[in-house]
Amino acid sequence: MWHSSIFCTVSRALTPHRSTSQRGYTLLEILIVLAIIALVVGIATPLIVQQFTAARGDSAKVQAAALANSVELFFLDVGRYPTAAEGLAALMSPPSGATNWKGPYVTRASSLNDPWGRPYLYTDTATGHPYEISSLGADAQAGGSGANADVNNWQ
Repeated sequence: MWHSSIFCTVSRALTPHRSTSQRGYTLLEILIVLAIIALVVGIATPLIVQQFTAARGDSAKVQAAALANSVELFFLDVGRYPTAAEGLAALMSPPSGATNWKGPYVTRASSLNDPWGRPYLYTDTATGHPYEISSLGADAQAGGSGANADVNNWQ
């Protein structure tokens, strides 16, 4: 009898007991965690969107500079810059009268579009420069600031 009481005591000591903390999470605890997650997402989302918008503007500057390099290669081969009528299309297919054209200077037609999907603007009457490659930004309107700012290859 004495052995059996020791065995029961040892058996109870080794048997795991469920404490109150092992029953799971309460609805209130889950709601608090969801509210914290929603708060973090609410703060982080505008910052991510702002960075993405700024990245498009930076990408437009880099692309305009790359197109300017292609225009310079066109100039070295042909001896003149493309006219406004020829535009940036002269970088992909030879314009009439361009006898020394050795292009294409741009391999993809999508390279002639800005990050917002609109064609880059090309003019051969830029003030102080032989040409200008520009984008009107996100709003497609002249002027603006931030994501709506105009971008050109001389910036």
